Amino acid sequence: MHYDYKKQLHSFGYAWQGIRGCIGKEQNLSFHLITSLAVIIAGIGFDISRNEWIAVILCIGLVIAAELFNTAIERLVDFVSPQRHPIAGQVKDIAAGAVLVCALAAIAVGLIIFVPYLTRIFL
Repeated sequence: MHYDYKKQLHSFGYAWQGIRGCIGKEQNLSFHLITSLAVIIAGIGFDISRNEWIAVILCIGLVIAAELFNTAIERLVDFVSPQRHPIAGQVKDIAAGAVLVCALAAIAVGLIIFVPYLTRIFL
């Protein structure tokens, strides 16, 4: 069996191109990226533990991936249903709801991790 490394490299290139195509153009993704940067800086500043880093990285990845899926779904819906349609709107709302669920879970994890560090400083 022969593995085509060149084809795999191109696949990574296409994936990166898809991510780059959303950065700066999708307001919610930009918000998530800025928030992620702030959380990373806070993690460095508070010297969070290895397990806390694992949770933070997983949450960041989950939220950003959810936002990218949402963007892909929105664009696909706009392509196949250029006119307003109730089902198309529902599909978009459901996809946005999935991002919200991921973001709320990430906020909960962030509070669990960072509130104890903050209380040590302010109390």
